[in-house]
Amino acid sequence: MPKASRSQASARLEARVSPEIKAIWQKAADLEGLTLTDFVIASVQAAASKVIEQHQTLKLNLENSEAFVNALLNPPSPNEALKTAALRYKQVMENGINDQTT
Repeated sequence: MPKASRSQASARLEARVSPEIKAIWQKAADLEGLTLTDFVIASVQAAASKVIEQHQTLKLNLENSEAFVNALLNPPSPNEALKTAALRYKQVMENGINDQTT
């Protein structure tokens, strides 16, 4: 694991663990060439990032998944607002962004 960087401002975190758990963590830190503190910080950071990423991933239930796939396979016809927006986009792209007026 990469060495954890410490910012100048810091907050203290304390945890009580059994001597057996601390010994395992210390052994892992030693194998990685890190202090126990740096090992714990890097490990917790990696775990936190993974949890956040998992929870930010869009998850659909079966009904919503089927509706999404159906919308992709059978899209509705464009309405007037979409047609107008597409035409405006085409004009902007042909004339350059600097030439557009709002």
